[in-house]
Amino acid sequence: MLLLLCLTPLMATAMAQEADAPAVAPVGLPNVMDVRVAVTPERARLVIDLASKTEFALVSLSDPDRLAIDVRAATFTVPEPAVEVSEEGVIASYQVEQAGPERVRTTLTLSSPAQVQQAYVLEAFEDQPARLVVDIIPASAEEFAANVAKDFEASGASAPVADDSALPVADNSTPAGGSELPIATRPLVVIDPGHGGIDSGAEAPGGAKEKDIVLAFALKLQQLLMASGRFDVALTREDDTFLRLEERVALARANKADIFVSIHADSFQQPDIRGASVYTRDENATDVLDKVLADSENKSDVIAGFAMPQMAPEVVDILLDLMRREMRHQSYTLAESIVHQLEPSVALRRFPVRQADFFVLQAPDVPSVLVELGFLSNASDMANLLQGEWQDRTADALARGISSYFDSLSAPQ
Repeated sequence: MLLLLCLTPLMATAMAQEADAPAVAPVGLPNVMDVRVAVTPERARLVIDLASKTEFALVSLSDPDRLAIDVRAATFTVPEPAVEVSEEGVIASYQVEQAGPERVRTTLTLSSPAQVQQAYVLEAFEDQPARLVVDIIPASAEEFAANVAKDFEASGASAPVADDSALPVADNSTPAGGSELPIATRPLVVIDPGHGGIDSGAEAPGGAKEKDIVLAFALKLQQLLMASGRFDVALTREDDTFLRLEERVALARANKADIFVSIHADSFQQPDIRGASVYTRDENATDVLDKVLADSENKSDVIAGFAMPQMAPEVVDILLDLMRREMRHQSYTLAESIVHQLEPSVALRRFPVRQADFFVLQAPDVPSVLVELGFLSNASDMANLLQGEWQDRTADALARGISSYFDSLSAPQ
C-alpha cells in the first residue's frame, strides 16, 4: 500500500502532439477511478484512486494559481469530475479531465498560494485500489512564484502558461539532451501506530487508550519528518482503523519501505516501572518468516533480483539467512540512533535497546524497530504521554534519531 513512484516535477510540454493524438486509448494504461480532496486550514490532501499503479507529474501554474497533477492513464470514471471545496483551506475547487490519450489531469484551483509537500503512489492492497496521494501545504506568494518559474523552465516552455491547452504533461520518455527523467530517491519511512479499531491496546486507569495516544504521536512524527524535506512518510493507519499484524508487515514489505517504525505505549502490573525503550527482533526468537510471507509468495520471491529461478532451495535458504542478518544489523543500528537522541530528552528504561519477538519486526527485508513510548500503568509516564510539550520533544528526538540513522548509511565506511 505504500510504494513510492514519485517523479520529479520535470514535465515535457504537449501541444502539437496532443492535437494529432489518436482517439483510441492506449492498451495497458489504468483507469482513474476516483478523485477526492480533504482540506483543513493547515493542509490539504489529494487522493486519486487508480486501477493499477502508474506514473505521475506535478506542476504549479499562475493566472489563476493552480496545481496540476497528471497521471499516465487511459480513461477516467470519476463520479464527480468537478467539485467546489466548501471547507476553509488552500484549495477552492478541483476538476478532472482527459488531457490526452495517455493523460488524466486533476487541476486544483487554489484559494491561496500552496505547494506540494510530498507525493507518492500506494500499491493496491486487498480491497483497496492503487492510490496517488499528494499532500499540499500553504506557501508564501514568493515560494509559489518561484515554483511556477522553476516548472516553466523545466518544461521548456517559452512563455508562462496562460491556458490549459499548453500544460506540461507527465512523460517518462527521454527529454531533449538525452538524459532520462530522474526518479525521486528520498527514503520512504513507514510509521505504524499500534492497535486501532476494536483493538484499544493498553488502557490507563483514567480511560486513556494506547491506540489514541500512539496515533496522535505518529501524526506528529510524520509531520516532523516530512517538514525536514528528506523523507517520504506514510502511516499504516491514519485513523481509528483495525489492522492485523501481518497486514502492517505486508504494507511495509510490499512497498519496499526503507525503515519501519512501530509506535506503542506499554502497561505492566508493577506501576513503578517506567521509561521509553526501543525494540529490535530477538536473534533467538522463533522464526515466523513463513507467517509474514503471503500465500502467493515463496522464498524465491523474497530475494527477487538476487536469486535465479532455478536456484537450489539450500542456496535460497542461505541467501535468506544473509538477508535477515543484514536487516537485524540495520535494525539494531536504527534502534541505537533513536535511543542516542532520546536519551537527553526523555526518561528511558535501563538498557533501552531491547530485543523481543514482536510480530511486526519480522520483515526479512525492511529494517524494523518498535518504540515503546512509556507505561500507561505509571503515573509519571502517563502524565507525559498526554502532555503536548513532552510529545513534541519526544517526536523531535525520534525524528533526529531517524535522520542520524540515514546519515550513518551515507557516511564513508
